[in-house]
Amino acid sequence: MERTHHKQEINITDALMARINELICHYPEDKRKSALLPVLHEVQDAHDNWLSIELQDRVAEILNIKPVEVYEVVTFYTMYNRRPIGKYMFEFCQTSSCCLRGTEDLMDYTCEKLGVGIGEPTADGLFEVRGVECLGACGYAPMMQLGDFYQEHLTKDKIDQIIADCRDNKIILHDK
Repeated sequence: MERTHHKQEINITDALMARINELICHYPEDKRKSALLPVLHEVQDAHDNWLSIELQDRVAEILNIKPVEVYEVVTFYTMYNRRPIGKYMFEFCQTSSCCLRGTEDLMDYTCEKLGVGIGEPTADGLFEVRGVECLGACGYAPMMQLGDFYQEHLTKDKIDQIIADCRDNKIILHDK
């Protein structure tokens, strides 16, 4: 497992702990681990969209599970970030339908426009491009997820507009 270490302030506020407890209460006492995915989402959202090792350890402590059980989940799913990421994470679907419709070329185009490689944040910390597994929107290929929302039927022109809208703070990332 990659163990690149970035410093992160751990801040489990009373409001966050109340939300975590609300999620945990949906599961039997001896099945607290079942709350792991939604708890990780809440904790990540409250900590600049990434989870340091120390924060993962804190989640394990809260759920009364072994830290390795948290690490396994965080390293498996692309929706959890183990390092600081760009504010606007372009997550391109890289499975069959999207690849057949040109997602790889669009990823290359986006990286070229932003001056980065896949998985590298831009120098200003605004953007990052990542390839992910199927996002379940094959009929709208090629597509990507940006925050909580899908950007569908992508073209180079649409990519240009999305980048411009992000720079102008016109893109809403979360549905909360």
